[in-house]
Amino acid sequence: MIWQQPHFIYFAEEIYRQRPDAATLKLYQDRVSATADFMASYPFFEKEKDRYILGKGVIPAQERFKAEETFNPTFELVYWNWALNTAQQWRVRQGQPRNPKWDAVLQKLSKLPQANGVYLATESAPDSYTNPEFKTDHPSVLAALGVMPATGQVEPATMRRTFDLIWKDWSWDKTWGWDFPMTSMTATRLGLPDRAVDALLMKVRTNTYLPSGHNYQEGRLPIYLPGNGGLLAAVALMCAGYDGCKEANPGIPKGWKVQWEGLSKMP
Repeated sequence: MIWQQPHFIYFAEEIYRQRPDAATLKLYQDRVSATADFMASYPFFEKEKDRYILGKGVIPAQERFKAEETFNPTFELVYWNWALNTAQQWRVRQGQPRNPKWDAVLQKLSKLPQANGVYLATESAPDSYTNPEFKTDHPSVLAALGVMPATGQVEPATMRRTFDLIWKDWSWDKTWGWDFPMTSMTATRLGLPDRAVDALLMKVRTNTYLPSGHNYQEGRLPIYLPGNGGLLAAVALMCAGYDGCKEANPGIPKGWKVQWEGLSKMP
């Protein structure tokens, strides 16, 4: 699984957004740079297509694909792009030149795989929406615009069709607690506040919150913190919005009155 690799850069950037000073840059720069160095070294250059690919040999966030066959998962391509670009921004903020190796990967990173007007889970799975097994677990293709901001890779109309297909056909009874807030975040960025709320209120067992606050999944897993964290992130996005968003409370249906404080915009 590789989708955890950019996490350090994401968290470091969140800290910088709260404390945008030289001390923050100095504290985390070496680790941001080391993370980006690994990320730039990882993709395989496919000479015949003049592009960098992620894989083969990866398991996407949606853990339904054989690692030895899988390459270019959609969400991971976007996260890779975002994190390497952000690492470059860290260099620029400190008066350093952009790293040419990172830019080389960014310039030739594979396009997002799609077919029939929707994004595929991975380029290696043209049957992403016809194989029943591939319509279970995390619909992480949605995270490419939701958890992630607009990077220029995602076409909003294509993501809207992808969202509608997943909303209608996904096996929601075979998902996990963070899938509902993730879906809500995508709905928010697509300008679908009603769906953003509906996603958080789906009547599915793994979307259960006990009086204690625990996100119950099943008997062996009565506590699931990714669900709690996802819910908090989704509500923050719904209320405070994101960079470039000019609408107040973008994930809240029109006519609702909400009060919140202390939240910051997401990237």
